[in-house]
Amino acid sequence: MTDRLLTLPAVKELLAQVGAAPRRSLGQNFVIDPNTVRRIARLAGVGPGDRVVEIGAGVGSLTLALAETGAEVVAVETDGRLVPALREVVASFNTDSRPDPAAPGGPTPGPVQIVHADARRMDWSALLPGHGWQVVANLPYNIATSLVLTVLDEVPAVTRLLVMCQREAAERLAAVPGSGAYGAVSVRVAVHADAELAGTVPATVFYPRPEVESALVRITRRALSMEPDLRAEVNRLVAAAFAHRRQMLRRTLRNALDDADGTLKRAGVEGTNRPERLGLTEWVRLAEVSLGTPV
Repeated sequence: MTDRLLTLPAVKELLAQVGAAPRRSLGQNFVIDPNTVRRIARLAGVGPGDRVVEIGAGVGSLTLALAETGAEVVAVETDGRLVPALREVVASFNTDSRPDPAAPGGPTPGPVQIVHADARRMDWSALLPGHGWQVVANLPYNIATSLVLTVLDEVPAVTRLLVMCQREAAERLAAVPGSGAYGAVSVRVAVHADAELAGTVPATVFYPRPEVESALVRITRRALSMEPDLRAEVNRLVAAAFAHRRQMLRRTLRNALDDADGTLKRAGVEGTNRPERLGLTEWVRLAEVSLGTPV
């Protein structure tokens, strides 16, 4: 097993080489514990033949652990200051100096591709050809939830995700009906996929050390996708209901539906329920009735 994974002295040295300090505005907390990144790669279950996209690669802590498995890795980093350090870190996994037999003298692309881009604005379809990609990432806390939802809504090429984010955000992504963390985000995830917590990560493995605990959430896209119109209606109703989560559905959906009481009755949903009591099946029935689709 390689010893080249990054520790605190190595991360600090790389940052010094490029004259960069961690930016709070970018949510930069770099993992400095080799055991943690190997654990993430192991929980992701990636290996030779797998295609992985990592968001927020930083200086390459997790990138190295993913490359170590033999997977093909696309590492995306928005901070241009860090890209030179990231290229240096993964150079030993690539084969830029080996001639390509098909083009004498030309480089052979390595298993790690570095992409300088903002994941919130990049063209995912151009970056990830084909199907069966996995997202494995230490996501910046400030974009984690929105990015996961974007991938689920707009990037069908990604079939699995294992992401690390603030524990509270991870709990919302994976929450089940009736739990305190369950909300609109939980339903939006459930529309596409099954989600579960895969473990916690202490603040001590990061530089700089965050003030909160992190957690890992595993998300697996289901084979059958919901029709876009139905999905949009589910999301609309969920957003309206959870805007006042402590109120009963017959009240909180009054402005979202022409006949809230009638829609709830036809869908077989008690109007006295609060939104956190409804699972995906009930939200789908409500949306189908709202759209005039036979239940």
